[in-house]
Amino acid sequence: MKTEALLDEATRWRHDFHQNPELGFDEHRTADKVAGLLESFGIDVHRGLGRTGVVGVLQKGNGTASIGLRADMDALPIDELNSFSYRSGTRGVMHACGHDGHTAMLLAAAKYLAQSGNFTGKVVFIFQPNEEHGLGAPAMLDDDLFGRFPVDAVYGLHNIPGMPVGSFATRTGPVTASESLFEITINARGGHAALPHMGVDAIVVGAEIVNALQTIVSRKLNPGLNGVVSVTEFISDGRRNVLPGRATLKGDARALTPEINQIIEKRMRQITQGICLAHDVEGEVSYDTIFPSTINAAGPARNATRAARALVDSHHIDGDCEPKLFSEDFAHMANAIPACYILMGNGISGSNSRPLHSADYDFNDEALSFGSSYWVELVEQQLV
Repeated sequence: MKTEALLDEATRWRHDFHQNPELGFDEHRTADKVAGLLESFGIDVHRGLGRTGVVGVLQKGNGTASIGLRADMDALPIDELNSFSYRSGTRGVMHACGHDGHTAMLLAAAKYLAQSGNFTGKVVFIFQPNEEHGLGAPAMLDDDLFGRFPVDAVYGLHNIPGMPVGSFATRTGPVTASESLFEITINARGGHAALPHMGVDAIVVGAEIVNALQTIVSRKLNPGLNGVVSVTEFISDGRRNVLPGRATLKGDARALTPEINQIIEKRMRQITQGICLAHDVEGEVSYDTIFPSTINAAGPARNATRAARALVDSHHIDGDCEPKLFSEDFAHMANAIPACYILMGNGISGSNSRPLHSADYDFNDEALSFGSSYWVELVEQQLV
C-alpha cells in the first residue's frame, strides 16, 4: 500500500488525538495540530471554517479536475473504559467513534499526496468539526465551503466495527438514514387515582399512541424501504395517587429517504390527533429532522468502488451494500454537491469490534494504512 511507510507516524498522530479528545466546536487543539501538519507538508491551509474546521488545498500541475476528501474531528461525552497508554486524558470525553483515526488517515494521505502524489488537479482536504451533533457540516457550508473551495465531488470515509480490516462498502443511493427527534405532548385531565372516571388519564392516552406508532413501519411503509420509530422517553406529571393530566413522549425516527421521513411524520401527526380526539384531549407533535439521509450519487459511488478494487481483492468490496440506519451530517455535503460516503472495516475482535459510541471501543491502527492508501488511490484515479 502506498502509505505503508507512514503507518508509524499516522499511529502517533492517532494516539495523540485519542489521548486529547475534544467535543464538537471545541476542537481547538486538534484543529491547530491538523493545520500545523498540513502546513509542514506544504499544503495551503485555511482555518476557522465552521468555527473550528480546517481546509487544506493542494494543487499539482495544470489539471482542472478537483476532489474533496472529508474527515471528522470531534469526540463524544463518554468516560473511556480502555486502559491502554493512550487512553483519553480528559475525563468524560473520548474518541468513541473513530474520528481520531479518520483525521489521522486523511493527514497521512495529505502528506503522501503532497510529497509523492501522481496526479494533476486540486485536492481539498476537509477536516470537519462537530459531526456528532449534526452541526459541523452545515456550519462549514454556511461559511461557503464549496463556494470558496469548489470541487467536482466530495467523499467521506467511516470505520465500521465488525467489518474486517481491509474491507470497503458503499452503494448508489441512500447509504445512511436521516434522524428526526420527535416530542408528543398530551394535555388531558388529571385526577385522583381512585376516581379515574372523573378525568382522562394521560398515561392511557400515551400508551395507545406508543402502540399505534409501531404500525407506521410495520403497516405504512413498503417492507423494502427502511425506517425506524423508537419512543425512548415517557414522562408524566402523575404521583403515587394522582392520575397525570399531562404526558410527554420523546423519541427518535430514522428514514433512508426524505419520502419515508415525510410518511413517518405525517402518520405520527395523524395517529396523535386521532387518539387524542377519541379521548377528548389535546395533543401536539414536534418533529425536527436534525440529520438528513445521505444519498450517494451514482458517479462518485462508481469511483469509490473502483478505487477500492485497486487496493484490495474484490471479495473485500461490497459495491451495493445494505444501507445503514445510523445518521451522518456528511449528508449535508451530499445534498450540496455530488458525493459518496464509504464504509471501511475496523476489525472483528476486541475493542476494534465494539459498537461505535461504546466506552470500550477503539479505532484499529491497522486500518490507518488502508484508509489513507484508499484516499490516495481515489485521488490518483480521479485527477489524471
